[in-house]
Amino acid sequence: MNYQDRITANPKVMLGKPVIKGTRITVELILRKIAGGYSFDEIIEMYAHITKEDIMACVSYALSVIESEDTLQSA
Repeated sequence: MNYQDRITANPKVMLGKPVIKGTRITVELILRKIAGGYSFDEIIEMYAHITKEDIMACVSYALSVIESEDTLQSA
């Protein structure tokens, strides 16, 4: 999935945090819901104007960020 089609960041929206395009729903919020045990269907019920593809884009964005991180080396 190409998250760039659904995720954007703008310093004037939510202090520049990545959000689902056309919303003020942050990637962070969606990831917190997933980590809290909510299903995709439950999240969509909470935020009816987003789709499963939007949620998957949030996950894809997070994966991309983690993939590009440097790893810590143990001493």
